[in-house]
Amino acid sequence: MSPSNYMQELHEFRDALKTFEGDSVSWRRALESIAAVIPFSQVLVISTLPRGGTQILQPANVSDVLARAYAREAYAWDRATWQAIVQDKVVEGRHLWTAREGESGQYFRKVMQGQHWKYVAAAPLKAPVLLGYPGALHLYRQAELGEFTAAQLKLLAEVAQALDAANEKFRTPRRTSTSSGEGRPEGEAPAVWERPRLHRQFIFDSAGRQQVLVHTSSSGVLDDTLRAAIRQELQQRLAHLGGSGVEPVPQRIELMDQHGELWAFRVVAYRQFPALGDGAYVFFCSQPDSREWSALRPVDFGAAPEIARLIPTLRFMQQEYGRMPTLDEISAKARLSPFHFHRRFSELLGQTPKHFLLNCQIHHAKAALVERKKPLAQIAADCGFAHQSHFTSRFKQATGLTPTRWRRLAGEMAKSGATR
Repeated sequence: MSPSNYMQELHEFRDALKTFEGDSVSWRRALESIAAVIPFSQVLVISTLPRGGTQILQPANVSDVLARAYAREAYAWDRATWQAIVQDKVVEGRHLWTAREGESGQYFRKVMQGQHWKYVAAAPLKAPVLLGYPGALHLYRQAELGEFTAAQLKLLAEVAQALDAANEKFRTPRRTSTSSGEGRPEGEAPAVWERPRLHRQFIFDSAGRQQVLVHTSSSGVLDDTLRAAIRQELQQRLAHLGGSGVEPVPQRIELMDQHGELWAFRVVAYRQFPALGDGAYVFFCSQPDSREWSALRPVDFGAAPEIARLIPTLRFMQQEYGRMPTLDEISAKARLSPFHFHRRFSELLGQTPKHFLLNCQIHHAKAALVERKKPLAQIAADCGFAHQSHFTSRFKQATGLTPTRWRRLAGEMAKSGATR
C-alpha cells in the first residue's frame, strides 16, 4: 500500500465516523467501514470490565458458538487483547503464541481453530464502554486472505485511535448528564469528588508484581494508604490460592484511603490466567459510579445480549432510586424472575442490584452536599432515606465518613485543586 493510498483510506474511514448521528458510535457502521479499508474474515471488539476478565462487545452478529466458547474459558487465554493493552500497540498472533501453548492453547483451539481463522491482529482501545477499562479491536483472517502487511497493521492502529476519538466524542455528553437532565457543560472536567481517573484496574501476579496496563504512572491514582490496603488483601488472596481449597469466588471489598473514605473494589483471583503469563493473577477492579453505568446503551453490548438486557434496569434504578423500587419492579424491566435477575446482574456487572441502588443514592447525596442548597433532612428525603439519622448511618457505611465530614473533605480538596 502506497503512502497516498494509506492516507486516503484512513481519511475515508474518519469521514465515515463523522457521519454518525445521535449520541453513540454506530458500531455496525464503524466495523463495516473498517472492512472497506482492511480486508478481514471477522472483526471483534473486546473490552475489560469491572468484574475482572474480558468480554466480546461487538459485532451484534457474532456467532453463538464463538461467544459461548470465549465467555466460558477462552477469555483467560486471550493474549491478543491483553498484549495490545499492555504494550499499547498493534500485536499479531504469530508473535503471541508460544511453542508450549500454540495449538494446544484454549484460545487457539476454541477461537482461532474453531472458526477456521489463521491470522489475528489486535489494536488497543482506550475505553470501549467504561473509562479506565481498556480493550482491543481484533481482526481475523482465514488462510486465503494471507498475513496482515505492515501497512495494514499501521492502518489498523490509526483506525483504533479514530474509534477511540469518536467513542469519546459521543460518550462525553452522556457521562456529564444526570437522570434529572442536569449536568456539567460539555467538556467540563468531573468534580474532584467524582474520582476522575483513567487507571482503575490493578492486576498482580503470583509474586506480587503489578501488571502495567497503561503507560502512565499509578502515582496520584491511589494514595499510600490504599496501596498498602490492596497489598494486604493481595497477600491473603495469594495465600489462599496456594492452598488446596477451591478458588475463591469474586468478592466486593471496601478499602479506606488516607482521608478515611471507602473505595469499592471487585476482587477476582485466578489460579491461572495464561493471557497475562504463568501462575496466579489477582484483579482489583475499582467500581464505576452509578451515573457511568446508567450512561451505557444496549447497543454498546451488541455481542453480549445478557448485559444489554440489563441496561434498562440501570437507568430505571438511576431514575427511581428516591423511592427505592423493589427487586420485583427492577427485574420486570429485564423480563427476568427476581432470583435469576439478581444472580445474573451480580455476575455480569460485578455488584448486586442493592449495591447499585445505594450507589445511586450516595452519588446524588454527594452532589447535593457539595451544592450546599439543602439541609441534611431534605437531602435524606430526596435520596430515599427514611430519615436523617438513617441517611447518616448509610452514608457513613458506604463512604466511611459522615455527610458533614465528607462535605468538608470535598470542599478542602476542591480548594487545593487536589486530584484523586
